[in-house]
Amino acid sequence: MLGVLFTLTPGHLNEFIDCQKAKVHTAVLPIMDVKTRGNSTLELLEQAYPLGEFSRQWLQHPKYSDYQPLFATQDKWTIVKYIMGDSRPFRSLTLWMSKRHTVTLHHDIKVYTEMVDRMDGVMRALAKKKTQWKENLFFTVKLAQQKRYIY
Repeated sequence: MLGVLFTLTPGHLNEFIDCQKAKVHTAVLPIMDVKTRGNSTLELLEQAYPLGEFSRQWLQHPKYSDYQPLFATQDKWTIVKYIMGDSRPFRSLTLWMSKRHTVTLHHDIKVYTEMVDRMDGVMRALAKKKTQWKENLFFTVKLAQQKRYIY
C-alpha cells in the first residue's frame, strides 16, 4: 500500500525519505517488486520490516490520516519478525538447491529432512502457546505438515 501511495506524487516520496534523515545514513524505500518465486514474500517482509517505524512516523502526518488504520500494529510487526526468522532456513535451502549446476537429487532427502525437522521444531515451540497469533501460526504449520503427507 505504501508503495502505491509513494508513486502518486513525488512529494509523498520525499516526505517519507525526510522522516528517515535524522536516524539513518541512507534513506531507504520498500521494494516495489521482487523476483517471482517462493522466497519473494520473505524478501518483501525483510524489506518492509526495517521501515516500520518510519512508516508509522510518516503516517502521523495529518495529510495521511486516512491511511493510518492501514499501518500494522506492534503485534503484527512481532508476527512478521517471527515469520521471517522461521522462513529463513527454507529460503536458504531452496536457494542452495536452485543455484546448483549439477544433479541435486541426492540432496533431496537431506533438504526434505531439514525442512520437516524445522516444521516439527516450530510445532513443538508453539504447541502450548495461548496467544492468538501463535495459535494461528501453529494451525498454519499443522496444515503445511498435512499437505506434505499428501504428496
